[in-house]
Amino acid sequence: GISYKPLAQDVNPGDRLLLDDGRIVMDVVNVVNMRVNCTVIVGGDLSNNKGINLQGGGLSAAALTDKDKADILTAAKIDADYVAVSFPRTADDIHEARMLLNRAGSSAGIVAKIERAEALDVIDEIIIASDAIMVARGDLGVEIGDANLPPVQKDLIKRARALDKVAITATQMMESMITNPIPTRAEVFDVANAVVDGTDVIMLSAETAAGKYPIKAIEAMDRVCLETEKQANVRLSNHRVESQFDQSDEAIAMSAMYLANHTNCKAIVSLTCTGSTPLWMSRISSGIPIFAFTHDAKTASKVTLYRGVFPFLFEDNSPDQETRYQAIFDILKSRHQADTGDNIIITHGDFHRVEGGTNTLQIVNVK
Repeated sequence: GISYKPLAQDVNPGDRLLLDDGRIVMDVVNVVNMRVNCTVIVGGDLSNNKGINLQGGGLSAAALTDKDKADILTAAKIDADYVAVSFPRTADDIHEARMLLNRAGSSAGIVAKIERAEALDVIDEIIIASDAIMVARGDLGVEIGDANLPPVQKDLIKRARALDKVAITATQMMESMITNPIPTRAEVFDVANAVVDGTDVIMLSAETAAGKYPIKAIEAMDRVCLETEKQANVRLSNHRVESQFDQSDEAIAMSAMYLANHTNCKAIVSLTCTGSTPLWMSRISSGIPIFAFTHDAKTASKVTLYRGVFPFLFEDNSPDQETRYQAIFDILKSRHQADTGDNIIITHGDFHRVEGGTNTLQIVNVK
């Protein structure tokens, strides 16, 4: 039996059901009351707590179960930085999760796991409602078919970046390293292609949760990412070059990246309260590191998902700008991120700890 009782109402004869990420395939023969009779097309061992998908989508299961809602409250209590919502069909599922978080006093970001075929029909609305999306290739590939998955992955990453949201790519990226100490060449190319596509995050699953070589898997993925990012075509983009901006801080962020890509600057420093400025900066591909200096620990944690952004907790109690800048120089030099004589870009606002106040951009020489 299965715990999802509405299945009998969701399927019709001829429908194809896929279990355990598509490892087991069954065709629906008929439905009798609450019993769904199927023919097994591809068999295999099936253990507890495995997923079930309807090829092409259409299961009516709610995105947020009672357990999910309880887990959201738990996430709020432990002060989680992000909460992932599985199987959202519309932006309403994200809004409901955010309402529950807000009621519990949490400002956690929301990651929408794109796993349902029908979510693709309203994907922009889901992306806008979320803080990040995850291209969850297991269930999504089962529902839309493997052949459709690569172009969909590329489109999802592109849309997320265009809408100033974080993109995460997940599922089977280094799958063979669950049992083998080195990845396959196909896996190396898979990781590299996600980097080229513009993903902010690549995520391991069973490789580190249950694999024999969790550290080797991380090291292998890290090497591929770093080498891929050295390629010039990965580091440059024309994202929003011709856009008009309604907010001055977004215009400053875009200007900083334009300068960074056209001058000999070693690094970009963003003094930020909420992390919005480094997020906007990170939407433009660049080989130049972005350092988010913030007094807020939550912001420091949040920006770790932004591609090319590195947080520093920074208590800015300096009496004047010269002293503040020297403190920044000293931190960068101590971390071997800049040397005396390097040019760096610094963005900040006029007033201390004012959200949305970034209105200043300077190229300064490290002293």
